[in-house]
Amino acid sequence: MPWLLVICGAIGLACALIITYDKIQLLENPAFVPNCDLNPVISCGSVMASKQAAAFGFPNPFLGIAGFSVVMTVGVVLLAGAGKLKRWLWLGLELGTIFGLAFVHWLFFQSVYRIGALCPYCMVVWVMTAALFWYVTLYNIQTGAIRLRGTLQRVGFFLRRHHLDIFVLWILIIAFLILKHFWYYYGQNLHF
Repeated sequence: MPWLLVICGAIGLACALIITYDKIQLLENPAFVPNCDLNPVISCGSVMASKQAAAFGFPNPFLGIAGFSVVMTVGVVLLAGAGKLKRWLWLGLELGTIFGLAFVHWLFFQSVYRIGALCPYCMVVWVMTAALFWYVTLYNIQTGAIRLRGTLQRVGFFLRRHHLDIFVLWILIIAFLILKHFWYYYGQNLHF
């Protein structure tokens, strides 16, 4: 768990910082083209220019900078040998990952079906957030921070036993939805 928190937190934080840097450049110079503007579909600039890029009135990456910093800090504290952390901290981390998961799924929907463009750094943040939610939840179930009874205990055991299968399927479904929606672009540009 500590390494997962540090690695996912570091990757997510790096992406949030890159997006923030590009957003600042875009605000200073409207002609600025982010390095991840590759084509009409992979276009960070289109995503950054959308109203969804500031869902709470400020740039979304600010949430990532704060959230991933907290995640990394918890991971580093665990690596430093803090031992068992209080249940309230794990439940707080759970709530944070639930919020993050809901938010990145909303952003996925907005990017794919409303904006019609994808930001590669955002997509990495989506995967890191999903991984954090999934494995923090499973850890909380395993350690008893989330207490399951009866049938839910068996569900929890099944989820822990098939954790990687479920996570990979989840990411593949998202990738399929992206490919299906943008097939008009990628399908006509495939050359065999």
